[in-house]
Amino acid sequence: MQYIAHTAHCQFLGLVLGFLSWILTLTTVGLNEWRVWFVSDTAVVDSGVAWVGIWRACFYSHVLSDSEFCQYLDISEAFLPAEIRAAQVLMMLAVMAGLAGNVTAAFAMRMAYFSVENRSRIRLLFLLAGTTYVFSSCCSLLPLVLNLNSVLNNRTIDFPPQFHFPAAPVRQRVGSAIGVGLFASSVMLLSGLVFLSYRYAWRELKTEVPKDHVSSSTGNKGRDNPSFHFEEVS
Repeated sequence: MQYIAHTAHCQFLGLVLGFLSWILTLTTVGLNEWRVWFVSDTAVVDSGVAWVGIWRACFYSHVLSDSEFCQYLDISEAFLPAEIRAAQVLMMLAVMAGLAGNVTAAFAMRMAYFSVENRSRIRLLFLLAGTTYVFSSCCSLLPLVLNLNSVLNNRTIDFPPQFHFPAAPVRQRVGSAIGVGLFASSVMLLSGLVFLSYRYAWRELKTEVPKDHVSSSTGNKGRDNPSFHFEEVS
């Protein structure tokens, strides 16, 4: 069986990009700046700017006990819009799928670079790695687009009084988290397509000569020629 390490350099780059995009997806989940609210009432929100993420809503204030006042956003809260609830579920699913894609892709690359025999599962590993990367990208892309649409349409959130948020912002802008998330989703999608496009090992597996055929052909070596025996007897 031939070495195929030289055929998987693009997939190695795909693995590196997949790992980096997974880290950026984790960063997107933790950032609070999904939506940036600009408010006119600065009695509590001193800076006039508040940040709404998928897990917390925060702003700076000298009136309240904490200089950075944050409230946790629970998925069970009735005031939360559907796009934030979807983001809480789908972004975590994207993180787990991305981690699974990294592990599977690492095993696939190990087999392509170091394994000469027993490659029966290499086709499954490359297909699974690419599919998992694409699935992770789709899971993160959907809530990002939904929240981006809400910001562009200046949709408000009916926060309860204990959040100290105004009824509606004067205007909104897209936070850095959405930009980072869209970039991470695009890179992860590219990584998945790179793994799905790897066809060399698939062709090699299909064109391999069966072992029983090789053994049967080599087993004929060393037999005496019947015509030679006939000449000796005569």
